[in-house]
Amino acid sequence: MKIIYKDNFVHKLEFLIEYIAKDKPKAAKRFYTALIKSIHKIPKRPYSFRKSIYFDDDTIRDLIFKGYTIVFRISENQIEIFGLINRQEKP
Repeated sequence: MKIIYKDNFVHKLEFLIEYIAKDKPKAAKRFYTALIKSIHKIPKRPYSFRKSIYFDDDTIRDLIFKGYTIVFRISENQIEIFGLINRQEKP
């Protein structure tokens, strides 16, 4: 299965990494690396992740990572990563 990163996710992730890097550049790099590794595990068992609390659709799932929710859609041949939500944000 192919992983596709939507623009909205990429922009939010870039902003978050830049924010973390202002004070702790090494922590930002570790966070980014660990997040990408977690995302790359999705195709192995995409339906093992919880059904999204933000959408009423069985093909949309949530990956929880260090207080952030990564929202993705499962389709036949691909995983679309489209959301990055901080636990303090209102969707």
